[in-house]
Amino acid sequence: MSTAERWRPVSRRELLRRIGGATAAGAVPAVLFRKAGAAPLVAPGQAAAAADAGAFETLTAAEADLLEALAARLIPSDETGPGATEARAARYIDRALGGALGDSREAYRSGLAAVDRYARASRGAPFAQLTEADQDALIGDLERNVATGFTPDSATFFGLVLAHTIQGTFCDPYYGGNAAFVGWDLLGYPGVRLGVGAADQRLDATPAPARTSAYDYAMFSERRPARAGVDRGGPAYGD
Repeated sequence: MSTAERWRPVSRRELLRRIGGATAAGAVPAVLFRKAGAAPLVAPGQAAAAADAGAFETLTAAEADLLEALAARLIPSDETGPGATEARAARYIDRALGGALGDSREAYRSGLAAVDRYARASRGAPFAQLTEADQDALIGDLERNVATGFTPDSATFFGLVLAHTIQGTFCDPYYGGNAAFVGWDLLGYPGVRLGVGAADQRLDATPAPARTSAYDYAMFSERRPARAGVDRGGPAYGD
């Protein structure tokens, strides 16, 4: 495969095409989260700021560093705006792996280890230490299913991480990603609104961002799903 055909990071236009525009904001079903008690990574509206905003709960430190490096290339930050790193997509994945995505924990353990083995064997260094160009080329190997040492194969792991990175970038911040609403801002999604006035319905109007989680509203917080994460006690997000 030529350099021109090699995998490249997702462009903003391609990203929006893949996820179907603003519908991505609701792409994370509540059933993904079963365990309660973890403080949110971002606390919009009236929720208190979390003290452990950078803590990982499920992955090891080495796994977390590698996953953050992968997510950073899957949805990169660029001159048009922030990406998966600023959205804390890797932390979303980490929390989900401690909840209903727990069935994927072994896939991440073996897959992340396989990424580093393949990086060392094919390019002489761990993935996180490679140049961005080499990281992109290696991710291309994963997507094209030519990278070796994966169970069942590298394309399956690529699809898993890409799907979860997209979720973590555009989910409601309640779930641990979309920090500071960077994903919603990228989409132009203004957030949850309980009422829409005449001015908001004008075709030439751009709604002002509400920057509010659905679970900051009592009508939703009373029925909120349990969070994925370690139970530390205290009020759940949205109280």
